[in-house]
Amino acid sequence: MTPSAPTAGIGLKPQHYEAALDCGAEGLWFEVHPENYMCAGGPRLAWLEAIRAKHPLSLHGVGMSLAADEAPDAAHLAALKALVDRFEPFVVSEHLAWSKRRGAYAPDLLPFPRTREALARIADNVGRMQDVLGRRVLIENPSLYTPLNGHDLAEVEFLAELVRKTGCGLLVDVNNVAVSAHNLGFDARAYLDALPAQAVGEIHLAGHEADATCDLLIDTHGAPVAETVWSLYARLIERIGPRPTLIERDDKVPAFAELMAERDRAHGLLAGALAHV
Repeated sequence: MTPSAPTAGIGLKPQHYEAALDCGAEGLWFEVHPENYMCAGGPRLAWLEAIRAKHPLSLHGVGMSLAADEAPDAAHLAALKALVDRFEPFVVSEHLAWSKRRGAYAPDLLPFPRTREALARIADNVGRMQDVLGRRVLIENPSLYTPLNGHDLAEVEFLAELVRKTGCGLLVDVNNVAVSAHNLGFDARAYLDALPAQAVGEIHLAGHEADATCDLLIDTHGAPVAETVWSLYARLIERIGPRPTLIERDDKVPAFAELMAERDRAHGLLAGALAHV
């Protein structure tokens, strides 16, 4: 099941299973982290089966560790393949980051120097992932907090080269762009303007919070979408056209109706953009 036109969705949380199943909003879809459903059975999978029967799904991975200096874990990739085959999501995505190395795991999405060596390694890992899944995956731009030394390529250049080498697409997290731009001192609008439009397969909108001890924005996914992010989003879809858009909330999760109000705002902007295509 694929939305007939680019529409807006929300991240599916267990406390919202019943409301999600009952909701009949036009074009609504749900995103889940596949790692939460890599199990043999139980109530979570049963709920996901029921919701999938009514609404399209996307799978947004957090554990493939594509930027590590080793191949993706074969068991993890096989478990993801099983979920993709079972639920047939219209989008599968992952992060441009690493979290695992030599058997050790860090519960975070860690940065790396954007060298040409890293580009070749990550392109190989993305290729492995796409080959196993038998489909294109979307790669999400990261949130960054401090400068790293050793870059050969700007982030947009790196993403564009990854698309060219692998045929993958991009998941553009507009909040990540806003957070990184503030923290590293670059122009968020120029970044979004430079992205290859044809590669963008999905957009994420999320909330951030300010660190009280320093001048940093933190990508918490624990607040409503900021007005600056809404403004950047409107600018992006005006340039590239409408794309499936997710309201992402992973902390301080509010009532379903509150998330749907943000979703409806994104959905309205997409409808306006469609009218001008």
